[in-house]
Amino acid sequence: MPATRQILIDPVTRIEGHAKISIHLDDNGEVREARFHVTEFRGFERFCEGRPFWEMPGITARICGICPVSHLLASAKAGDALLSVTIPPAAEKLRRLMNLGQMVQSHALSFFHLSAPDLLLGFDSDPAQRNVFGLMAADPTLARAGIRLRQFGQDIIAMLGGSKIHPAWAVPGGVRSAPTAAQRADIAQRLPEARATVLDALRRFKALLDTHHTEVATFGNFPSLFLGLVGPHGEWEHYDGRLRVVDAGGAIVADQVEPTRYRDIIAEAVEPWSYLKMPYYRARGYPAGMYRVGPLARLNICTRIGTLLADAELGELRQRAGGIATSSFYYHYARLVEILAALERISLLLDDPDLDSLRLRAEAGLNQFEGIGVSEAPRGTLFHHYTVDAHGLIQSVNLIIATGHNNLAMNRTIAQIARHYVKGDRISEGALNRVEAGIRAYDPCLSCSTHAAGTMPLVVTLIDADGTVLDEVRR
Repeated sequence: MPATRQILIDPVTRIEGHAKISIHLDDNGEVREARFHVTEFRGFERFCEGRPFWEMPGITARICGICPVSHLLASAKAGDALLSVTIPPAAEKLRRLMNLGQMVQSHALSFFHLSAPDLLLGFDSDPAQRNVFGLMAADPTLARAGIRLRQFGQDIIAMLGGSKIHPAWAVPGGVRSAPTAAQRADIAQRLPEARATVLDALRRFKALLDTHHTEVATFGNFPSLFLGLVGPHGEWEHYDGRLRVVDAGGAIVADQVEPTRYRDIIAEAVEPWSYLKMPYYRARGYPAGMYRVGPLARLNICTRIGTLLADAELGELRQRAGGIATSSFYYHYARLVEILAALERISLLLDDPDLDSLRLRAEAGLNQFEGIGVSEAPRGTLFHHYTVDAHGLIQSVNLIIATGHNNLAMNRTIAQIARHYVKGDRISEGALNRVEAGIRAYDPCLSCSTHAAGTMPLVVTLIDADGTVLDEVRR
């Protein structure tokens, strides 16, 4: 193997969690490979052992303050399986409503707070201004609208669970409570403003596509598989459904796979340089079985969304992408389409008469020793897999988090960006930001996906073939 030089980016900024990036150069100064190192370790899969499974939704919701709802719901679904129950219709629809609120707030955070400074102020703009505060100064109307859109999603979560963060609401067998008619009316009254905000953001982003051809071509633009949940007819799904895998040409590789059989199609690998697991499509092996999950994958695998405005936007996205969207730059686009879809679904659910039912929970005891709960988190497909003993105490836990599914793709993305923008023995601010932005396109949630204390982490270090540090950039 030829000697290499290395660039290290530590920490990666404007993401949730701690990570660094190393870019390895060959003797000719060309990028040989890039690695996304997840440097924090949390251990949820181990320290949950011995706990009663009834506690798992409340415990695993603490994995993350950004997407606690995702873990709450997946864990509750695993609990449903341990009880062998079908939860009441009102409980399922209320869980769906909370998950839609979670999608709105999380996608709004990603687009308006974390990525819009790059997209709207410019990747090469002054880093001191290239943040949400700079966005507020440059376009206060847009910034305020984005903040209010996120607040709208958070308020749905609080309306149902009593708290915006870590609501102890979904439980094995159903949910604890339902919103009042007045609360539902308040949310319905705010829908038009939320819809106007996302339609304006879509208009702005589509205009950006006309001027960001290089980013579309280099920000993770490569063939891969795409995985997620779909409904019985292949429609967009965010809470239930079965697994579908589609390739970069749109061909269905696997379809209607029961989530309980996820191990038939997904295997997990580890590397010594990261705490983040690397799942892959089992039939193609590692690392050839790389796949992507999340908003872009969900839009790539579904036949339709099933709501008027979002289906129109989905059609335009596919037309712009030429079919299946293989560039991870389109993750931003997909998030906005999903916000619109979520708002339309929220509008329908708020009027559903089942939400007036007082039957919110199925009563049962432990009936199975293994339970698997799968749902779509904002960042992608989330698996909670538990085994218990005869007393209902957790014996083992396996969590496959959306960011983990995307790990192989994120590593390939930063390598592709680095090959285009990193030249010589120094890394420019613009190149540094684009490498980071390639990761931000996936909106990774590293607290969820690793299971170290430290400061908010990005370092990029350039190391010569003989080990000499040529350059180091820190945030």
